[in-house]
Amino acid sequence: MDASELERAYRAEATRLRASLAARLGDVGLAEELVQDAFVEALEHWQSEGVPPNPGGWLFTTAWRKAIDRQRRARASQEKLALLAVTDARSSPVEGLAGADDSQDDDMLSLVFACCHPALPADSQVALTLRAVCGLTTAEIAAAFLVQDQTMGQRLSRARRSLRETGVTVRVPDPDDLSERLAAVLAVVYLVFNEGYLASAGRTPARRDLAAQAVALARLLHRLMPREPEVIGLLALMLLHESRAATRFDGWGRIVRLQDQDRARWDGAMVAEATSLLDRAVAMHDPGPYQVQAAIAALHAAAPSYDHTDWLQIRLLYDRLQALAPSPIVLLNRAVAVRYEQGPKAALADVEPLAAELADYRLFHVVRAEFLTAVGRLDEARAANERALALAENPAERELIARRLSS
Repeated sequence: MDASELERAYRAEATRLRASLAARLGDVGLAEELVQDAFVEALEHWQSEGVPPNPGGWLFTTAWRKAIDRQRRARASQEKLALLAVTDARSSPVEGLAGADDSQDDDMLSLVFACCHPALPADSQVALTLRAVCGLTTAEIAAAFLVQDQTMGQRLSRARRSLRETGVTVRVPDPDDLSERLAAVLAVVYLVFNEGYLASAGRTPARRDLAAQAVALARLLHRLMPREPEVIGLLALMLLHESRAATRFDGWGRIVRLQDQDRARWDGAMVAEATSLLDRAVAMHDPGPYQVQAAIAALHAAAPSYDHTDWLQIRLLYDRLQALAPSPIVLLNRAVAVRYEQGPKAALADVEPLAAELADYRLFHVVRAEFLTAVGRLDEARAANERALALAENPAERELIARRLSS
């Protein structure tokens, strides 16, 4: 067995393992630890014995045995030990990992809502779900939050401890309690999608498994809350981005910018589904940030070419988005629309005030470099691209920035 086989098993099974264990044990932090322990044991045994026919079943059985051992060592009551040892009423633990079914969907959604419990600060809810549900490393989550690894590690530890001390139940909340935790859950799903769409770090530029997982979670939420416009808006937004997945990288794994993509290869069926979802959300007359972002993506999808994009309407939608969810990143994206609507000088004037807030955000320097190049300030553009290259960790992003520097 080589390392790639274990990595494939981790990507395929770890998320479902964490969700199933957390649902049965009621402890998110313990589920994380058990999955880690099971993979350590897999590394030892699979090296000599080979990968078993059912890796997920082997891993779950190993993790379950370790859970029972922990209870035994902790001298838990015989009643609690018996509850852990018996098969779950819905299905056996091993069988439950054999394939996708409704109980696994419920486990996954239960784990997401547990991690997004109101007892945790909003940023900790998102971070813990990225760690427990999606298996992102602490470094990857820190990059998504633009904080140091140590800071994120401390935040995750506090979140696990808080859930344990609060006695959070790992289950889907009652309908009356869903709305108060929905915003954090949607933020989690979208961050997961973004990590899959363009990985913050690692050897591969995109993680299609995470993107697919985020879309699946959004579909689950939509099935659970079919009348919630922001759930619909988020699903539409992700489908619109996914419709371009086949054209985002060339055969060498290099990023293909939106203006250079072959629009004939975009997934028309996915665009149609997303547009239909967005129309339904808009008809509910309860606008939110995800619906507005989906509307922006829909305008890109509808444009016959990059040059013929409705940049005025996109800029107006970014104005609306800034009113709903103020952020310097929204203003940065708005400046791109301004660049094509009003010219690079106006766009550059809009981004310069963002320098302090976005000093460590690589895309700020990428966008600023484009504007500086367009107005002929080439030395400053080179410095901005060099700063972006220093901040970028995704290999495809680094290649694109290096290409710009060389030209």
